[in-house]
This record gives sequence, structure tokens and C-alpha cells, in this order.
Amino acid sequence: MNNKEFISALSRMQHCSLADTQHMVNSVLNAMSDSFQRGDSLNIPGFGIFEVKKKLERVIFNPGTQQRMLVPPKLVLGFKPSLAWKTKVKKAQ
Repeated sequence: MNNKEFISALSRMQHCSLADTQHMVNSVLNAMSDSFQRGDSLNIPGFGIFEVKKKLERVIFNPGTQQRMLVPPKLVLGFKPSLAWKTKVKKAQ
């Protein structure tokens, strides 16, 4: 499902215009993005937890060049689905 299909389906379910639904989705995504930029976690009950994790600095080995390289630390976004979602996905298989 792409963005247009998602907005269209949500618009039909909520009986709203496409423009209002697009604005609502953009507002939610912007609020989530602001939260992640601050380093905050976001818990959506019944859905899951989005959390910003820090990956530490590490040394990697390139077998092609036989060189060791230093990878700097970075922040990554992780998602842990709720037990209810895990169960729904397993049943859908």
C-alpha cells in the first residue's frame, strides 16, 4: 500500500475529505519526527514502541583491502511491535 492508497482508505473510513486526511497524517508524522529528533521514545498502546537507540563506535575489518576502519557512533530508530500485532501477523500467514 502506498501513501495515496493509505490516505484514500483512511479518508473513506473516517468520512473525511482527502485533503483533511492528508493534513491529519502529515501532522501525526511531523509530531513523531519531532519526538524522535529529541531522542524520545513513542509508545502507541496496542501497536508498539518506537525508540531511538545509540549505536556505539566500532571497528570493522574490510577483507578486500585488509584494512580496519572506525565506524562512528550513530542514532538509529527501532520498532518493537506489541504482542497483539505479533499475533495478528502470525495468524495472517
